Amino acid sequence: MSQQTITLLFLVFTIISFILEKIPLGLTASICAIGLTLTGVVDVSTTFSQYVNSNVILCVGMFVVGQALFETGMANKIGGLVTRFARTEKTLIIAIMVIVGVMSGFLSNTGTAAVLIPVVCGIADESGYSRSRLLMPLVFAAALGGNLSIIGAPGNLMGVNALQEMGLSTSFFMYAPVGIPMLLMGIIYFVFIGYRFLPNGKGDTGATVEKQKDFSNVPKWKQIVSLVVLILVILAMIFEDLIGVSIEISACVGAIILVLFGVLSEKEALASIDLKVVFLFGGSLTLAKALDTTGAGELIADKIVGLLGADPNPIVLLLVIFIVTCALTNFMSNTATTALMIPIAVSLANNLGADPRAVVIATVIAGSCAYATPIGMPANTMVVGLGGYKFKDYVKSGLPLILVSFVICMILLPVLFPFYP
Repeated sequence: MSQQTITLLFLVFTIISFILEKIPLGLTASICAIGLTLTGVVDVSTTFSQYVNSNVILCVGMFVVGQALFETGMANKIGGLVTRFARTEKTLIIAIMVIVGVMSGFLSNTGTAAVLIPVVCGIADESGYSRSRLLMPLVFAAALGGNLSIIGAPGNLMGVNALQEMGLSTSFFMYAPVGIPMLLMGIIYFVFIGYRFLPNGKGDTGATVEKQKDFSNVPKWKQIVSLVVLILVILAMIFEDLIGVSIEISACVGAIILVLFGVLSEKEALASIDLKVVFLFGGSLTLAKALDTTGAGELIADKIVGLLGADPNPIVLLLVIFIVTCALTNFMSNTATTALMIPIAVSLANNLGADPRAVVIATVIAGSCAYATPIGMPANTMVVGLGGYKFKDYVKSGLPLILVSFVICMILLPVLFPFYP
């Protein structure tokens, strides 16, 4: 059996396993990576180098830096700012989406949602507003905000890694030229159109809100240090070229400072690292490497291009990539979807001799558009009971938002990242 065939078989296994989720995602990716190594498709050093890839290290460092904000209660304090600006339901939706969106751009979007869901439920119960009209904008803003920077979601770093492998330059705010308009249009959508699709219920009375932790015993200096470290790490990443320190080193320095100063204990820092993401990341990068080196990715690209016609328009290619990725991400893990689709998207771009940046960014952004189902992302699932939502509520509110995101991508990406510069 050829290496190309073996790689394609592992790709099929991975897709099916990711969709069914009978096996944990990280374990599936690792089975794939070890299987490719045992069959000689990739060598041992190549496989394990993916697990200590610079972007994996960046991810690990930011887990710790972000967790400090959650553990000290600083994230809660920032989230509580919504009450100062909100006087009506619409202004409350705007305030929630702005704060959640911005926080998700630099912290875990799932973590941000988890921390602020109890805050927003409390605001809803005290003010008399319906939880169901506030929680869905919150979780969608968490996904939209993930597109503001390369650390907004693990899938973002997979896109960065793919471009770096091809020798193309990346930047901290690489996704922001598309991500910022998407967040703004998402807010505008909910204020003028989306709020009409939100159900007007109090939520499931049987669903209990996870109680907000009491942070009154946390020293104020810990909260301040956690915020200062996050800001300094982000600034170091933005000015990476100027200071000559790579972004993964900046993340690790920030994590070390937080533990050294006692803001987080060593145990808390280690517990904050999501090993599922690390294993998923490392294993998926090994599969991506195999798709590239064996030509299996190029074979898939050839077949897709063949279906699109003899001389397909790159815009059509962008459209196909976005729709396929978006369809998958609503039924399986966003990170897993992005991991599967990026090597195929890169092969498609290379097949046409086009600059791959537009298709990579489109794939990453489409991978975050998990708005149409309650299982599209963890935050969607968290609020099903609390908001009293049904499957159709996600479809009614989420599909138009996906369409808005799609239109923005189709307009901006070819302009910002021309296919043939």
